[in-house]
Amino acid sequence: MDRIVAALGQELKRGSLVLGVLSRLEEEKYGYALIKELGDYGLQVDQSTLYPLLKRLEKQGLLESLWNLVESRPRKYYRITDLGREVYCRLQSEYLKMHESMTRLMEV
Repeated sequence: MDRIVAALGQELKRGSLVLGVLSRLEEEKYGYALIKELGDYGLQVDQSTLYPLLKRLEKQGLLESLWNLVESRPRKYYRITDLGREVYCRLQSEYLKMHESMTRLMEV
């Protein structure tokens, strides 16, 4: 049973991760800082999950990236695009509707 719950929990998390990532990238952040910030809000994510997601969101035009070469170690920073903001607002609305529906379903 624990394996089933863990697997289904991963599916729930995977579906919400895009929304969580988009919500935190109004200001530029590099991957590790984003992992830490998401974790501070209780959304634990591994590097092996986050970096492919960031790449996919960038390819879709929802994020843009830039390299900071000023610091001792080059870092790739990400931030949300105008399209990303529009998508985020619509996803947020969809999520809130779904949350409301699920809350009502589970109260019965």
